Amino acid sequence: MTLIPQRTVASQIAAQLHANIANAVWRDWLPTERVLCQLMQASRNTVRAAIKQLKAEGLVRSEKPAGNRIIAGSRPKPNADRPKSVGIVVPETVNKLRPLIALWIDELKDMLLEEGCILRVHDGRQYYRKNPARALARLTRQNPHDAWVLVLSSSGMQQWFAGKNLHCLVAGSIYPGVQLPFCDLDYRAVCQHAAGVLLRAGHRRIALLNRETPRAGEVAGELGFAKGMRLSSHADVTADIVYHRDDVDSVERALKKLRSSKGGFPTAIIVSSSYAYASVVTLLAGMRLRVPHDISLVSRDDDPLLDALFPAPARYTVSPQAFARRLIGPISYLIRGVPVCSPTMTLVASGGNTSAARLFRHFVGREPTAAWSWLSV
Repeated sequence: MTLIPQRTVASQIAAQLHANIANAVWRDWLPTERVLCQLMQASRNTVRAAIKQLKAEGLVRSEKPAGNRIIAGSRPKPNADRPKSVGIVVPETVNKLRPLIALWIDELKDMLLEEGCILRVHDGRQYYRKNPARALARLTRQNPHDAWVLVLSSSGMQQWFAGKNLHCLVAGSIYPGVQLPFCDLDYRAVCQHAAGVLLRAGHRRIALLNRETPRAGEVAGELGFAKGMRLSSHADVTADIVYHRDDVDSVERALKKLRSSKGGFPTAIIVSSSYAYASVVTLLAGMRLRVPHDISLVSRDDDPLLDALFPAPARYTVSPQAFARRLIGPISYLIRGVPVCSPTMTLVASGGNTSAARLFRHFVGREPTAAWSWLSV
């Protein structure tokens, strides 16, 4: 993580506070230091340094024990030269997100800082409710960012931002009918490719393990998996899709469901979540099924934790730096008020000079039990 001098960060936060006061986000009092630390994703010492700058400019004064009052009559006019800012919305704090997401958010933050733009992370489950309109309205009113980035977004979130005509980019897939620019992996192509590779390797009973409440990318993955299986010329092919929640017990129930199916237990499973993949490996070991000797597994997602498994799991990978670079272009347009021309921006499977299909096939070979490799995306 790039270290930014505290004075620079404090000045940027002071500029954001300055802008919020100018835009009447806060009318009489600044929020408490604790609230400001959460809003600005900064330490208390840095926030205090920013408030000290505002006091020196005569914008606020300390009135203990009440807090920091905005001085009447000193409200500045909105400044066209204020630092640009981007708000990114996530369901929980960054340290609880999947490592890949946390890493590309950190990369994006550094890239935006180089452009003189501030990235602010706003976390909260209230934004991901079935009807998030009130929470999102309050969020965008109190934080007038130049652009927004949605992560792991729900259908309700995407529809709300699309309806408000806010400058917004979805870091992920969009739901049908939503008109927002987005950047994501092409999960439909990934799952179709995985199904095709396994079929060519000799598998005939293949399953897809997906989340019970799938996001847009997982819905696309199901479509790709179904298409890949339909393209098979073999009459004895069977395809199953089973669902799980985000816990080990739910994954175990999904595997038991597969085990009790009429067609028998699959010889290969495509797992959408890297965390679920780790659960599947350990549960299969309890069932005395060895990977890859008795069953083949493919993880649709990559994760640093998979590096700890031996042999290395077959999965599709993308570097956080590459993903952040894909995001920075459309974000730069949005913060300048320029519409993003292309509504769809997807990363597809590739392996440098070698196609992903060829790379995967090289490691899979002809034996159904040897489906292990890395796939670059």
